[in-house]
Amino acid sequence: MSVVEATPAATSSNGRSGRAAFRMLLRSPAGLVGLILVGLIALLCLASALHLLPYDPLLQEASQRMRPPSSEHWFGTDRFGRDVFARVAAGVANSARIALVAVAFSTLAGTIGGIVSGYLRGASDAAISGVTNVLFAFPPLLLALTLASVFARTWFTIAVAIAVVYTPIFIRVTRGPVLTLREIDFVRSARATGQSPAAIMARHILPNIASIIIVQVTLSLSWAVLTEASLSFLGLGTPPPAPSLGSMVYEARTLVALAPWTMIFPGLIMVVLVVGLNLLGDGVRDALDPQSRGKR
Repeated sequence: MSVVEATPAATSSNGRSGRAAFRMLLRSPAGLVGLILVGLIALLCLASALHLLPYDPLLQEASQRMRPPSSEHWFGTDRFGRDVFARVAAGVANSARIALVAVAFSTLAGTIGGIVSGYLRGASDAAISGVTNVLFAFPPLLLALTLASVFARTWFTIAVAIAVVYTPIFIRVTRGPVLTLREIDFVRSARATGQSPAAIMARHILPNIASIIIVQVTLSLSWAVLTEASLSFLGLGTPPPAPSLGSMVYEARTLVALAPWTMIFPGLIMVVLVVGLNLLGDGVRDALDPQSRGKR
């Protein structure tokens, strides 16, 4: 990944660069499709959060059990007579909330850890790198399962468990560019003028790795969604009766022959969200890559 030196002129044009990057994102087919898909899912989450849907996702109606998709129930109903569309909307909102909180925590902790490790080197680098290597030794899903099973099952503890899994990735992604940046002239000049390490890391290092962090955030969101769905499918996700896409797929596995819509729609929404986030990540990466901007 290329690193752009933050000269004063470059710093003053951050707003223009941001607008140019957004225009590049809109011109990218992958980025535009990803933005549309993620936007549609965001609207669905917002409708669920604001209780704008016609049915309560927890409401059970025995007379409406196992109804196929219709104008009344767009995605049909499940074995308890609950509206599948309302449950899918609430489930994707729950998954998105957990993924956002998890990635926010891992981004904050991983970025700080990576910058400190790469810039200060020495004992700090050895300690942070040692913890990172230990966490990388465990398969991500196994580590998330272990952490989720230790603590009480709430959406917040699940988010923290996922954050612990993805924090080492942000440390590894940020540390490499920081090792290069710390030896560049403008950082050397900042040290020579007596600026503190904290000021240098905040004013000179962080802005130059922001694009790398943004791209990693978009990709990590899709991984976090899949991890949360996997935990829910295995029974360690958000506890019932709160809907979750993974638990909905798990509950529908025995009904797939009689009511396939109970599995198809939660799985389809999950695919749309993950594909949208990945396409958006690809578009953001291309838009923030100076070499790509120069070619177009």
